[in-house]
Amino acid sequence: MTAIKHALQRDIFTPNDERLLSIVNVCKAGKKKKNCFLCATVTTERPVQVKVVKVKKSDKGDFYKRQMAWELRDLSEVDAKDATKENPEFDLHFEKVYRWVASSTAEKNSFISCIWKLNQRYLRKKVEFVNVSPQLLEESVPSGESQSVAGGDEDTLDDYQELNPREEQDIENMMEVCEYAISNAEAFAEKLSRELQVLDGANIQSIMASEKQVNILMQLLDEALSEVDAIEGKLLSYEEMLQSVKEQMDQISQSNRLIQISKTNNGKLLDEIQFLVFNHFSHFKMTIPQFYRSSCLSLPGHDQSSTLSQHTAELTLPKHSPLHRDLLRYAKLMEWLKNTAEGETYMDYMTRLYEREIKDFFEVAKIKMAGTTKEGKGKFATLPRKESALKQETESLHGSSGKLTGSTSSLNKLAVSSSNSRRSQSSSLLDMGNMSASDLDVADRTKFDKARTEILFWIFEQVLSELEPLCLAEQDFISKFFKLQHQPASAQDMVRQMMNKIFHSIETELNSLIALGDKIDSFNSLYMLVKMSHHVWTAENVDPASFLSTTLGNVLVTVKRNFDKCISGQIRQMEEVKISKKSKVGILPFVTGFEEFAELAETIFRNAERRGDLDKAYVKLIRAVFINVEKVANESQKTPRDVVMMENFHHIFSTLSRLKISCLETERKEAKQKYTDHLQYYVITSLGQPLEKLNHFFEGVEARVAQGVREEEVSYQLAFNKQELRKVIKEYPGKEVKKGLDNLYRKVDKHLCEEESLLQVVWHSMQDEFIRQYKHFEGLINRCYPGSGITMDFTIQDMLEYFSSIAQSH
Repeated sequence: MTAIKHALQRDIFTPNDERLLSIVNVCKAGKKKKNCFLCATVTTERPVQVKVVKVKKSDKGDFYKRQMAWELRDLSEVDAKDATKENPEFDLHFEKVYRWVASSTAEKNSFISCIWKLNQRYLRKKVEFVNVSPQLLEESVPSGESQSVAGGDEDTLDDYQELNPREEQDIENMMEVCEYAISNAEAFAEKLSRELQVLDGANIQSIMASEKQVNILMQLLDEALSEVDAIEGKLLSYEEMLQSVKEQMDQISQSNRLIQISKTNNGKLLDEIQFLVFNHFSHFKMTIPQFYRSSCLSLPGHDQSSTLSQHTAELTLPKHSPLHRDLLRYAKLMEWLKNTAEGETYMDYMTRLYEREIKDFFEVAKIKMAGTTKEGKGKFATLPRKESALKQETESLHGSSGKLTGSTSSLNKLAVSSSNSRRSQSSSLLDMGNMSASDLDVADRTKFDKARTEILFWIFEQVLSELEPLCLAEQDFISKFFKLQHQPASAQDMVRQMMNKIFHSIETELNSLIALGDKIDSFNSLYMLVKMSHHVWTAENVDPASFLSTTLGNVLVTVKRNFDKCISGQIRQMEEVKISKKSKVGILPFVTGFEEFAELAETIFRNAERRGDLDKAYVKLIRAVFINVEKVANESQKTPRDVVMMENFHHIFSTLSRLKISCLETERKEAKQKYTDHLQYYVITSLGQPLEKLNHFFEGVEARVAQGVREEEVSYQLAFNKQELRKVIKEYPGKEVKKGLDNLYRKVDKHLCEEESLLQVVWHSMQDEFIRQYKHFEGLINRCYPGSGITMDFTIQDMLEYFSSIAQSH
């Protein structure tokens, strides 16, 4: 084992600056015996780290390798299994329990003793030692020593080190010189002490004699350092002179290069001026619009009169990047002429061009948003491929066999067709857009509204997606064409002024489109708020002060105002709702309206930046719903107040539980409480009618007891004697009770609406309440009429059969 310990120290722990203190040969308990070694180690550097390391032989068996290590501070318990008998098994409790079997009990005890010493010395949190012999731990700390294990040097944990051969030989030679070394150890030790004193004295004398030599050496070293400093100073001065020469040479080289470039440029400029003056002088007088028109005409197939037919039918804006590319060739000339009025001329021309294109673009967007696209007088363009599928779905509401086959959120570009056979189909979609909600049943109307809303959403997103790259491309072109991209802030202000003039119509057209969408359906403001917020956020990340960011931010204010107006309109509709006095109330329209709003909003606002606006709107709407449900319940004449409250708050609770809107968790719990309370109120009130006289009789009994009459003396009261009780009970035989319950079931059925399906819930609650009252009446009879033998004419089992048969018969 000693050889193995030295090999492990040399090969594994010394390279890691660790010292091996104890080792035990083990295998895992209960498994095939694969031997390994557990080693207790400490680091040689401070702070000292104590570890238990698992080491095993390699698969080839020619060297050892480190497999696993645990910090001793993570050890919570050492279990030696048996403190009285020899047992090689022991457990170490780290993050999980490791069970080991040592090759011998002695090795196990030695290892545990070492762990105990290390624990006492280095750990504040002490390890718990279970089933360990006290003698083993006591032997680890000999009593009477002035230095405990916890305070001593870790060298005390080392094993005994044998003398090497040279040390043995020196000791033998010394003992041979003195014949009495073995027979008289004291004389031998005294002799050695005297010799040691002589050697110490000689050593001190030698040190004192060498002091002078040391002083001379130190003086020489100081002189050498001074010489080195002087040499370094001279080298630094030479380096500074060389650096100055290098800089001068670089300046000369740069000057020569600039002179050469200037000469070349001047020659090229002279050639261009001569060419312009003598051959094409008329080109020099061209204005920027002429540049633009000449570039436009040079493009294949360009015809501005065809812009609307080519682009607006697809709801896209014309791209001017080819024109920008051609005009950028004149950027240096524009820089030369930047003090002239050419910039104003360019803006005037581009303003007229963009104003016409943007107006046409938004006109088509509005037509599509209204439900149709014009193509000449009295003609209608067809819908895109996926939008055509949507049209077929709307036709199915009139009995057509069409089917919605695609999501309108990914509509393809609009394709214009002049086929007369499909114009009538487009007209049918226009007719659908003009239908009122009452013209369709609930399911069809929901399907149609969802499809129409998705088309509007796609149109709005398409408009924003077309405007953004158009504005960014024009701004980039202006900066490059007029050489303003690397200019100071004043130049950037000039860029914004030019953009404001060129695209002055965008904000007005956007607000007009938003107003149209809001007029079609105020719920469109939800989607517009999400989309506009996202585009504003994107534009601000690119350039917070750009024309695009400022314009979209202004439009976002309008959208937010429409959203707030939509929420206020919903609340106003709740307050103005009128309920018919001749029909039962059921689920109020604004309750289902809130459900539809929440479902739509949760879909639209998923992962949106403006979620906080929706949460605030939710709180306003739900509080208004609560207030107006109670208002309608108080005003209801046909339906009991508790039924109105119970059904509507049950619907609200179900909606909030299904949608899991976190900001409305408090309102969800409140809705559940209101539903439960009013269910109980309605059950108690309704049950008082089938057994009315019996209820009144026992209410009188309870009143007497409350006034101080003892329970056993109630039967002596004239109005509540045994005879009166028998008379009242006789009026409610089982047959009459069942009849009364059957009438109650019919009445409850008339009160409740079919949509909420609460009839069986209410009926079951009435059954539970009836049984509770029955037990209460029985208790009063037993306490107030003891020994009378008076009982009800029906039992609890009879009641269960009554309730069950009545529910099944209906």
